[in-house]
Amino acid sequence: MTERRIIVALDVSSATELRELVTQIKDTDCRVKIGKELFTSIGPLAIEICHDAGLDVFLDLKFHDIPTTCARAVRAAARWGVWMTNLHCSGGAEMMLVVREMLEGERHRPFLIGVTVLTSMSLAGLRQLGIERDLGSQVDYLAGLAHIAGLDGIVCSGQETQRLRKSIGQDFCLVTPGIRPVWANDNDQARIVTPAQAIANGSDYLVVGRPITASENPQNAIARIVAEM
Repeated sequence: MTERRIIVALDVSSATELRELVTQIKDTDCRVKIGKELFTSIGPLAIEICHDAGLDVFLDLKFHDIPTTCARAVRAAARWGVWMTNLHCSGGAEMMLVVREMLEGERHRPFLIGVTVLTSMSLAGLRQLGIERDLGSQVDYLAGLAHIAGLDGIVCSGQETQRLRKSIGQDFCLVTPGIRPVWANDNDQARIVTPAQAIANGSDYLVVGRPITASENPQNAIARIVAEM
């Protein structure tokens, strides 16, 4: 599960930018993540460009809808051949279960992971949503729902992986954004860890964006992160 642990967040919005970026990334060192901006800008073409470059795709659209609608959307993602996709755990156990069951009948079955609490979210932000649990308890609760529903894993902060490893086990995939190498800017992430900290805490995959994509030499930035791990 844990070969090529770096997932590069493709923070671009056009096909031209994407083609230029993927030529600077080796498929032997990483996978890539297509998020809302890029997918909304150019649609499934983004997946095709990445696949043509030999790169496995994590389609990060964080589906959250009524169960059937969400399941059909994830099925469409599976039929595009993506390696991984995700949904919001806050959609509830029934939604997650219906999505997982929909995928079981597909020829290609991507990893299905749940989003617990966004790494940009603070305790104050959680309170604004009317959630009385603290951040850690809310992550644990949603992770438990995802596990019961049969998802393959979750997205979580590297500050939470060690605790989740103990409570859920080794076979649950933990994907960690909010990764900032020691030489990079924090940007808008609130709950960050370094690559070395994330691996030590039990993360399987590390999502890294601007420290790589904003670098003058993305492949060199990837190499530095691998060395830091």
